[in-house]
Amino acid sequence: MSKIAVVPGSFDPVTLGHLDVIRRAAGIFDQVHVLVVHNPGKDAMLPISERVGLIQKSIDEDPEMPGNILVASWSVGLLVDYCTEVGASVLVKGIRSQIDVAYETPMVLMNRSLANVETVFMLPDPAHAHVSSTLVRQVSSLGGDVSQYVPPAVCRFLDKSRPV
Repeated sequence: MSKIAVVPGSFDPVTLGHLDVIRRAAGIFDQVHVLVVHNPGKDAMLPISERVGLIQKSIDEDPEMPGNILVASWSVGLLVDYCTEVGASVLVKGIRSQIDVAYETPMVLMNRSLANVETVFMLPDPAHAHVSSTLVRQVSSLGGDVSQYVPPAVCRFLDKSRPV
């Protein structure tokens, strides 16, 4: 029986920290679904389809990325409904600080209660621990160089999207 994990997030945009967690999860589980989810508490910069495409390009362009990764989106229903649909029993969440742990803990308990889905927390590589999609969007929108924080596909996209 294969072990399927889901790495959910808004990925607006995907960062090198996200890819680090995805790569390491793919080394542990038989199959990893990177799931772009709608977060009603956030105003997204990119539509979900664009985020899915940028994640897929970033994975395709990374020679170190394992081949057991599927990129999908989910915008209707509970995250655990997706897990049940694809046979996943584990969620993998990247956490940067105690603030992330405090935010995630109630969801971990609810997901376990609703569908017996466990959650595994992964710390990012320390080089990426301070990076968030929000900071990347802010720095990029003000003309800053974010190439050390995002994969090349995202950097190209942000460069093209920046007003001249």
